[in-house]
Order: sequence, then structure tokens, then C-alpha cells
Amino acid sequence: MPRYRIVDLLAVLTLLGLALLNIQQPVSIWWYVFVVVVYLSVSALGATVLSLQYFVPARSRGVRTDAIALTFDDGPIPGKTEKILALLEERGIAAAFFCIGHRVAASPQVVTAIHAGGHLLGNHSYWHGKTFDLQTAGAVTTELQQTDSALASVLGRTPRFFRPPYGVTNPMVARAVRRGNYIVVGWSVRSFDTVIKDRDKLLQRVTRSLKGGDIVLFHDYSDSMLDVLPAFLDHVAKLGLKVVRVDELLQEKAYE
Repeated sequence: MPRYRIVDLLAVLTLLGLALLNIQQPVSIWWYVFVVVVYLSVSALGATVLSLQYFVPARSRGVRTDAIALTFDDGPIPGKTEKILALLEERGIAAAFFCIGHRVAASPQVVTAIHAGGHLLGNHSYWHGKTFDLQTAGAVTTELQQTDSALASVLGRTPRFFRPPYGVTNPMVARAVRRGNYIVVGWSVRSFDTVIKDRDKLLQRVTRSLKGGDIVLFHDYSDSMLDVLPAFLDHVAKLGLKVVRVDELLQEKAYE
């Protein structure tokens, strides 16, 4: 049973218990308020922290302890993604790119370059809208299918890996994930490279607790990420860690 279903059941049973107790002796309404507030707080935390696996099973760390995986979200972005590919090629490193469907359709040549470089491509929704998680399960399913189709038209294969926009999940996203039989991939190191512009601060954030099994989240369009990536890879090498594709780190098949 999914964790959110367990919490739902506990909340209902607790409220029912309070109602039954109220038959025998008065129960302050603040107890009901307390239960509801706790329930809503737990649900909000579960929705926004993917590693808690509250709504969906998610893989946020790898099973290997001698390696890490690099992942790049929100591409492909012509003029940006190619720079990442060039740097990774120089280092002989394979990464994963979680792509937005409409950008795949607009720039299939960049997707081809990603694939030709030996990198993995995953599903990151079709529009990556701010209200993605507020859609019905059917609408979410449609977005994921559209992105699968856009990637399959270039790759000839359908991705199994999905990363929810913003890492936000809920019952609607969970239903779409089950329908598509996706493997949800999270992260254990979140760079915040779209917010942190200072090179030294960004490097410190992504290296301070780095260890084997980590999945690192970067973004294609971040200039600060591209600036810090060589130094980050140097740090990884000094730690004696390898960089492998996320499917190898998780020991899961990447495509259907």
C-alpha cells in the first residue's frame, strides 16, 4: 500500500475515534483541527520531497558505492546542451538527460546528439508547466505519453525513466506513473544551479557531502553549472569515484 494511503487511513481512523469519544464526553474542536493540520502538513511534505516516496516509489540513490551519476533536466536547449555534451565527451563521461517533450519535438537534432554521445534520455513531462501536478491523472498520462512518443521518434525506443517536474508528486501523478509503468528517478544531491549564480558557492554545495551512490541534479540551461562542471568532475576524480549513467548506477533497464 502506498504511504499516502496509510496516512489517509490513519487520519480517517483518528477522526472517527475522536467522533466516537465525543459521544461519551465532549472533545475540543481543536483536536480535530490538530489532526487535519498534521495530515495536511505530512501530505505537503510528501508531495514536495520526492525521496520520501510518499506518493510514488522513487529511486534517489544508486546501489553502487563506487560511482555517482549526473543528470541534467529541462533540455534539450540548442546552444546550451551541446556545450555540456562537448565537456562530457572530453572527459569520457556518460550522463542522463531528462527532457521536456515539446523541446524534444522542436530540437530532434540535439536529442540525436545526446543519444549518439552514449547518454541516457528520460521523460520530464511534455510542457513542464507550473500547474503540472494540478492536472487530472488523464492529463498527466497524456503529457507523459506525448513525451515518450517524441523521444521514441528519434531514438526508436521508449524511455522507462521519469522525473516529475519540480520533483512534485500527488495521487494524480502516481496514477499516471502506474499506468505507464515508469521508474521514477529522483536525486540525492540537488545543486540549485538555477538559483545559485556564484561559482564557489555552487561548487561547495555539490561537493560538500558527495559520496558513492549519489544522483546529482543539474539543469541544461544553467550557465553557473557549466562554469563549475569541470571543477566538480575533478573533485569526483579526487574522491576516487567513477561517473556512470544513472541506469547503471540503479541497475535498471533504461528503455523498453
